[in-house]
Amino acid sequence: MRAIAGAALVFWLGIAGLQPGLALDSATPGARTLEPFATEEGLARLSRSDARADFAELANQFEAEYNGAFCGPASAAIVLNALDGRRPDLPRDRSRLRPEDGRYLPPGVDPSEPRFTQDNVFDKAAKTRAQVFGAPVTINGKEVHDFGFQIRQLDELLRANGAATRLVVVDDAKPEADVRADLIANLKRRGDYVIVGYQRKAVGQDGPPHISPLGAYDAQSDSFLVLDVNPSRTDWAWIPAETLIRAMRTFDTVENRGYILVSAP
Repeated sequence: MRAIAGAALVFWLGIAGLQPGLALDSATPGARTLEPFATEEGLARLSRSDARADFAELANQFEAEYNGAFCGPASAAIVLNALDGRRPDLPRDRSRLRPEDGRYLPPGVDPSEPRFTQDNVFDKAAKTRAQVFGAPVTINGKEVHDFGFQIRQLDELLRANGAATRLVVVDDAKPEADVRADLIANLKRRGDYVIVGYQRKAVGQDGPPHISPLGAYDAQSDSFLVLDVNPSRTDWAWIPAETLIRAMRTFDTVENRGYILVSAP
């Protein structure tokens, strides 16, 4: 039965776009320390984890980023929907409907769904879509092209959309043990979530800096499950705690990266 259940989960991961077997290039620094989720070992880590309270809700709401600049909005939409995604008063997502789709619907019928999306999370946020794609902004008196989201900007977006947050910048004064304990405690509780901002190269992956939610922690391997919102590039992966914390302890524009603890207000 365990073999059948495991095969079924791997099949589900495949149709969800999380293709197993996409291991990192062994020549990449740190590559051997990462374990893709969709492997026998990856699934075993989740099975034995006692810090996986967030996994089911996040997996249920998971969606890939619309484009390479939207790891922040994608992470925000996933977590906001996990927090309160069934409220009827949420913004309705009509972005995927075409004008002709309503031609034969009965009067008054709206097929859209009330939920947070990678589009409507911008409606109340300070940072605009144009700025995410490089429209000039002034930071510390200097005009710059600030692509994507810094972790503090994402924190503002989450709060603007009604979440309660605690932002932690992982600077040199922040002990690794405190970060590990903070993340594990959150992952053991239901109803609150963690989003991390980290440098991909520091964990042995190719690509620009990244943002994604955490799904679980495995004590035996001392690793965190990062639910990567760009599965076309990289698997969901178990990243050693020390490696992930080091990747958060990297500089971005005005300060280091870090993590956001997100809960209902």
